[in-house]
Amino acid sequence: MVPTDFKALIQRFYVLQTERVDAYRLFEEGHEAYLRTGPHYDFDHYRQLVHEITQAFCGISKEVLEIKERLHQDFDRPDLSEHIEKLQSKEKQKLELTAKLQLARQRAQDHPEEEGCQDKIQEIKQDIIKNIEALSEIMQDFKYDSEECD
Repeated sequence: MVPTDFKALIQRFYVLQTERVDAYRLFEEGHEAYLRTGPHYDFDHYRQLVHEITQAFCGISKEVLEIKERLHQDFDRPDLSEHIEKLQSKEKQKLELTAKLQLARQRAQDHPEEEGCQDKIQEIKQDIIKNIEALSEIMQDFKYDSEECD
């Protein structure tokens, strides 16, 4: 039987992933609001949002890494620890792609005559879709492996 502490750790991991999804949503909504302030952008509000989102992501990542260590050290589950490591790498990539997409959207808005902007946006969106699919696959593997002891 899996210790309750183990289950609580797994549940906390899922809560953190939900918080990360919510933070991405806020980041995206904030960027859309920022773009609506163009051409004289309200950069101060957007910079504050980026600061808050960055703090949220850092806090989430720090706690996820602590869970990864506990799974490996306290519960002898290097398999789950490895899933989290892969997940963190993909989450970092997703954040980088999200920032690139936001810059591309602003460039397209500021320079509508510039060719290739919409193609670049679509290319980045496809990369984000592939990234999200990879994240989902890692989460499925984590879920399967974490439940196999039940």
